[in-house]
Amino acid sequence: MYKGKTVSVIVPAYNEEETISAVVADFVRAPEVDEVLVVDNNCKDRTAERAAAAGARVVKESRPGYGAALRGGQDAARGEILVLTEADGSFKARDLAKLLSYLEDSAMVLGTRTTRQMVEQGANMGKLLRWGNVTMAKILELLWYIPHEPRLTDVGCTYRALWADTWKLIRDGLSCTGPQFSPEMICEAYRHGLRVIEIPIHYYPREGGESKHSDSFWKVAKTALRMFRTIVRKRFSRRPKKESAKPGSRAAAAEAR
Repeated sequence: MYKGKTVSVIVPAYNEEETISAVVADFVRAPEVDEVLVVDNNCKDRTAERAAAAGARVVKESRPGYGAALRGGQDAARGEILVLTEADGSFKARDLAKLLSYLEDSAMVLGTRTTRQMVEQGANMGKLLRWGNVTMAKILELLWYIPHEPRLTDVGCTYRALWADTWKLIRDGLSCTGPQFSPEMICEAYRHGLRVIEIPIHYYPREGGESKHSDSFWKVAKTALRMFRTIVRKRFSRRPKKESAKPGSRAAAAEAR
């Protein structure tokens, strides 16, 4: 629990039996965390079994894809604060308190993996991937400069925190099931006039397996193109009707600002 608010950590997983136990254990030990929720996205190995043994609540999401798994996890989470992370060990609970601290005055807090001094040796953040993320972030910045003036460097980072009320407000405007779900969440928050900020977090080498979206030039290029299309589509689609977040919630306060 964080300052009287319950916290759910959501971990999308597809065949991550090598790493899931350590990831769950890391977040279960964090004093702020009330539940670790692992989303079994059609795993064919022992991911679900090992996650449960390590202390996670496991839910199934049959719709394939990173975005579909994150959506299912956020729908199933019980916490007032939702934290998204990866199943490969590239993010650690040591950065959780920082995300939660900044969330007190925001609707959503994003991590960025582009601060070189915080990218550990061996992490999957080469020049191509790093500058691809920066480029997509700057495109999003430009398109939403008026009225939000965002400052972003990494729209593809999974590690982020948001209020459950924020999720309820933006969820119906989200449709992506792949990696473009990450920038789509940001765009939808801006479309609702919410405050989104970005902070640097540590980025570690994968503890096992390989990336589903960035282990080759072609996968990086394909992901970048999908993100670009999503960002442009969201910017020029009809703005949602003005809805208020739950009265008295942090999301409502952030929206009011």
